[in-house]
Amino acid sequence: MLSASDAEHHRAGAAFARLLDDDERLLTHSYVLVETSALVQRRLGMDALRALRDDLLKVVAVEWVDAPLHDLALAATIAAGRRDVSFVDRVSFELMRRLGIRRAFAFDDDFEREGFVPV
Repeated sequence: MLSASDAEHHRAGAAFARLLDDDERLLTHSYVLVETSALVQRRLGMDALRALRDDLLKVVAVEWVDAPLHDLALAATIAAGRRDVSFVDRVSFELMRRLGIRRAFAFDDDFEREGFVPV
């Protein structure tokens, strides 16, 4: 949503606006914050990083990854034996299962393959 040149920019913005209009509870976790902050800073610059912090993240609750969740996701990553699903995504899957979350604001197929419904 921060990059107007991204192929999914308009679709992401529209979906995010619908979620806000529907009063959906938006949740992410600390590993997504680290990954996203690093990518935004490197690819889009400091103004985009500031917009991430000041605009987008103000409406998103953050679940801080604890040691048991980290260990569970790491075990799942190793057990899967696949390099194509990121560890951060595995943390997301395990957190979503832990909290009973079924829908994901995501564009990659990994969430759907894991049984979640993409928004």
